[in-house]
Amino acid sequence: MKRRDFVASMMAGGLLLMVPTGFAVARDIRYYHDVSVPDSALQPLEHKGEWWRGKVSDEAWRILFREETEPAGTSALNNEDRNGTFVCAACCLPLFSSETKYESGTGWPSFWAAHEKHMGTKTDYKAFWPRTEYHCVRCGGHQGHIFDDGPEPTGKRWCNNGLALTFVPEGETLPALRG
Repeated sequence: MKRRDFVASMMAGGLLLMVPTGFAVARDIRYYHDVSVPDSALQPLEHKGEWWRGKVSDEAWRILFREETEPAGTSALNNEDRNGTFVCAACCLPLFSSETKYESGTGWPSFWAAHEKHMGTKTDYKAFWPRTEYHCVRCGGHQGHIFDDGPEPTGKRWCNNGLALTFVPEGETLPALRG
């Protein structure tokens, strides 16, 4: 869905709420799966990077646990436009709804919102300037970086490595949490 189409549909559906500051914020984001997990499941796992070797592909392991980045434009998830949920490729924690995915033109799957309780962040200086890196709160798997150049309603771009995610279409059962 193109950004302007998304914003128009949100406005037509009455889902945008103008707040006194003049910013538009989403009141309701439709998620395609029940992503409620007990708070105890959001605790960091004791398993470290080596434990996950062989449980995900070698390429995914390097991205998730060595914080590498896949080449731009190589992820099959760039073109994924079905309704559903994106889960961590390692521990299967739901991270994003397809409702928040958009085409950023960067070559990586991008989202304007995440299940933020399911994410941890840290400052990353690998590109010589500070960036906000985010990772799965359970397994610690590196997902990508957050930028302030995304679309409304949040203005954020959660730029994700496609190999760090698994897509679960609407109508299919989410996988059990691993680890």
